[in-house]
Amino acid sequence: MFAALAIAAGLMSPALAQGVVKAQYGDWQMSCDTPPGASFEQCALIQNVSAEDQPNVGLSVIVLKTADKQARLLRVLAPLGVLLPNGLGLNIDGANIGRVAFVRCLPNGCVAEVVLDDELITKLTTGKSAIFFVFKTPEEGIGIPVSLNGFGDGFAQLP
Repeated sequence: MFAALAIAAGLMSPALAQGVVKAQYGDWQMSCDTPPGASFEQCALIQNVSAEDQPNVGLSVIVLKTADKQARLLRVLAPLGVLLPNGLGLNIDGANIGRVAFVRCLPNGCVAEVVLDDELITKLTTGKSAIFFVFKTPEEGIGIPVSLNGFGDGFAQLP
């Protein structure tokens, strides 16, 4: 499993590495901090998960609203060593949602990011389970289950 919230939160801003868990919504935590120079707190919903059959393969799933409140983002931190050209796949309740490219790699993993539109938010809110897919080789996909329990309540409370 990923070392933690601090790693996941560090993707948003260095200050969020010291983020404070403000609430728990089912399997999601809301972590908040005030970035340097900002006059307001920034919060994100976070869930850290591991593949059931490969506990060393984990993801940090982060949902946040941009500081300007103009966009809602789903950001996923995958471990180093994943095959980048295959991207990150998503399946919700057995339906293939699609794939998104990795945008950059950091010392603690590689990041895939997508802007959340209303349709995807509805699927995440009403769905029961999601599976994110990463690839170690072109033929070997690893499905990592992410619980959607509490997502809707947490997202509704996200400032």
